[in-house]
Amino acid sequence: MSAVRIDLHVHSSASDGTDPPAEVVRRAAAAHLDVVALTDHDTTGGLAQAIGALPPGLTLIPGAELSCLLDGRGMHMLAYLFDPDDTALGAEMELVRDDRIHRAIAMVGKLRELGAPVTWEQVTAIADGAVVGRPHIARALAEAGVVATPAGAFTADWIADGGRAHVGRYAPAPERAITLVRAAGGVPVLAHPRSPGYEIPDEVIAGLAAVGLAGLEVFHPDHDDSERSRLAALASRLGLLATGGSDDHGSFRDSGLGRDTTPPADYERLIGMATAVRPVRTEPR
Repeated sequence: MSAVRIDLHVHSSASDGTDPPAEVVRRAAAAHLDVVALTDHDTTGGLAQAIGALPPGLTLIPGAELSCLLDGRGMHMLAYLFDPDDTALGAEMELVRDDRIHRAIAMVGKLRELGAPVTWEQVTAIADGAVVGRPHIARALAEAGVVATPAGAFTADWIADGGRAHVGRYAPAPERAITLVRAAGGVPVLAHPRSPGYEIPDEVIAGLAAVGLAGLEVFHPDHDDSERSRLAALASRLGLLATGGSDDHGSFRDSGLGRDTTPPADYERLIGMATAVRPVRTEPR
């Protein structure tokens, strides 16, 4: 039977999600998904555990969500089915991860100067060996009672872009990310291009399509119906895939696995574009 429920944007505790990869794939099966992509930030560290725990009948798409910078603003690039042993792409992700640590340490220092009782030890305990990101700092702020919820930390008062405790970081330009993913045999898709703070103009998307961008994440919890229609039309005009995913982070951002999905025809096109690895599947009992 062909795949019909396909969530191509999910995170685990290997980055800033709250659930271990094994629990993520279990939840995906419980949500009656046919296909789920594990797309942790700048790492493939959770894939082995996810593959080892893959429930029968569920297909796993190995992937990652790459951090990029466009004119000093953060943006994200989903990458699917690339060679996990590719030297150049692996080195770039490692560079981004290393800089995340320096950035997070600096942000914790700024927060303490502002009177917030958080420590680096708290943040690393929350991350529990995962790639450290702002969501871990946000959870530390919430645990300390500085904000009511982790979402409350993403304001100008605290760690939002340009906020009092915000610190910039290294990430590649999107054109470089696209080139690296393509060279590693993978498929690059622009993540949530209309999410607040991550808006990418149409003309920039057209320019990225000209250098190898394969798709747009059209169906995302941050996109309303009118925005989805506009993005779908843009993807069609540029010959790009129109993908979708829940961007689920477990209890940190429980969008609901399978809330947004990828059209089966676009999924099949995506699989056909990949040249390095194939989807991982266990047969139904």
